[in-house]
Amino acid sequence: MTGSSGDPTPPEGLPESIVADLDQLTPEQLRKTIIHARELLQASDEADSPIEPRPGEDIIRVTEHDGYTEVVKRVRCADGCSNCPHGPYLYHVTEEPRPEGGTHTHWSFLGRVEIDEE
Repeated sequence: MTGSSGDPTPPEGLPESIVADLDQLTPEQLRKTIIHARELLQASDEADSPIEPRPGEDIIRVTEHDGYTEVVKRVRCADGCSNCPHGPYLYHVTEEPRPEGGTHTHWSFLGRVEIDEE
């Protein structure tokens, strides 16, 4: 979610000191922070998020809604493509029950979207 200035709006309940620290990080430092945060979640026995980038994907934004998660991402194709990355593309992601038990993450492609970038 983004505010009126185009800057991302932090999730409710995230301490302001963490928001301020994150705002100062480079994209590479943010990626490393995400990796570390995932490791901390796994160590605390929390369930993994179904929103995991595949190789060659960059997740731009994740917004939780009742019943689905909205994901905006860019994708890269084979080496040598002069138009990479492609997108950004909008997806709705849901967790669907499987007949044999458990769940399946279902990604519904909605199309290309315009986003404000600096």
